Amino acid sequence: MQLRKTLSTNFFHLSSINQCLKHPFFSREISPLHTTSLRPDENLLQWSTGFSTTRAQELQKRHRLFQHVLLRDRSAPSVARQEAKLIRRSSFAVIAISFAVWTAPLTAQSTRLVALRCGSLFDGRSDTQRKNVVILVDGEKIKELASTAPAGADIIDLSHETCLPGLIDTHTHILLQGDITAADYDEQLLKQSPEYRTILATVNARRALEYGFTSIRDVETEGAGYADADVKKAINNGIIPGPRMQVATRALDVTGAYPLQGYAPNVAVPHGVQLVDGADNARQAVREQISHGADWIKVYSDRTYRVREDGVLDDIPTFTPEELHAIVDEAHRERRKVASHAMALNGVHNSVEAGVDSIEHGNYIADADLKTMAAHGIFYVPTIFVGEYVAEGRAAAGAPVWVQMIQIHQETFHRALKAGVKIAFGTDAGGFDWKINPAKEFSSMVKFGMTPAQAIRSATATAAELLGMQDSLGTIEPGKLADIVAVPGDPLADVSAMEKVDFVMKAGAVYRRP
Repeated sequence: MQLRKTLSTNFFHLSSINQCLKHPFFSREISPLHTTSLRPDENLLQWSTGFSTTRAQELQKRHRLFQHVLLRDRSAPSVARQEAKLIRRSSFAVIAISFAVWTAPLTAQSTRLVALRCGSLFDGRSDTQRKNVVILVDGEKIKELASTAPAGADIIDLSHETCLPGLIDTHTHILLQGDITAADYDEQLLKQSPEYRTILATVNARRALEYGFTSIRDVETEGAGYADADVKKAINNGIIPGPRMQVATRALDVTGAYPLQGYAPNVAVPHGVQLVDGADNARQAVREQISHGADWIKVYSDRTYRVREDGVLDDIPTFTPEELHAIVDEAHRERRKVASHAMALNGVHNSVEAGVDSIEHGNYIADADLKTMAAHGIFYVPTIFVGEYVAEGRAAAGAPVWVQMIQIHQETFHRALKAGVKIAFGTDAGGFDWKINPAKEFSSMVKFGMTPAQAIRSATATAAELLGMQDSLGTIEPGKLADIVAVPGDPLADVSAMEKVDFVMKAGAVYRRP
């Protein structure tokens, strides 16, 4: 309310604020923080739509310095100095306007037909591309694929780009900022409040969207309670920009198995999951999480890894088979799916036998379990890049098995492909810093044996199926939601082009454009 009052009080001053924006200090120090420079014919609101996530953090600091310069610059117009005094009294006038527009898409859903003129189109349905295709978007949905744009349509020129379905990351942690070592993880849970972590999560959500991920499955908050459900709500209500989300809230593990660990018995520390023991308690926890907004139930099914002499990645299972079966049964009874963190022999086997819906990581999966996964439609979400990213750091911290796991993971991936297991794209973003583009996973999947087309389909059609949204997402065809991204170049020739998304449309609204 106070922000609204401040904006209302000062809106008539925008013309003179715009004079402030022409000041040399502003052009040199503040304007570069935006993705575009202020043109003479732009007003503040137009200019603010170029505001980018990574540059937001500097604006407030330099804004205060700008006030100081204006108040002392005798060469500045008197109206500018007067306006600087006004801004000092209403300290967030400019910033508030910038952020108000920053949270909105660059182009809202048009009341007219929108025509995306694509140089190439990968529709997610086949391995080939079509040339010179026009995608007609009506409101939230794709109306038609055509060869020309109809008269009167709003045209967006992507003639030098390859258009693709909006990307889907099925394994993220927006409440984490990277945790190579246990110390990295502990510091976030001990020194950052859940409220602060939620603020960071809103930034990560916007980053995910700007990277081209129009949908994500966020597989637990790592000690931040039900904050993911609230971020999802804020996105759905148009308060903040971000991908559509399915969330797993708190996740489940047994006593003594999940960080924070190793502290003195008399020191109470937070844990990154909800701890449950026994089948009845597990069912109660599933019901509790669903009541607070969980779309998925996440379980941690194994821990403490070692490579046996025969090359098998062994583990200590967490839940008993009875507990796992109770969790899966309760979730399925309430029409929710179960994702299982299972990296090795026993955790994977117990999860598959319990009937989970997806295996997360799966560095080692026995052939018999791969066969069961293929037969029962259990998805495999391998998260390759993060394993490579954290391996050296964890080895240096005393766990060399993480380096050994990379080769085992690649061999498992090959066998999963051969067995016909459905492989969905997931990155574990948050396990690595969100400033690193999660689309690096595409190159990792190709290195492990996929074709570029297979890797892209894993993040579109296959991922949409895992989310149960294949009727509305995952391919570009009439009737589906207009989730569309574009990249320069040909991602089928060089899949690293997927790291260069420069156009993002989600449900007909444009959030990024070249």
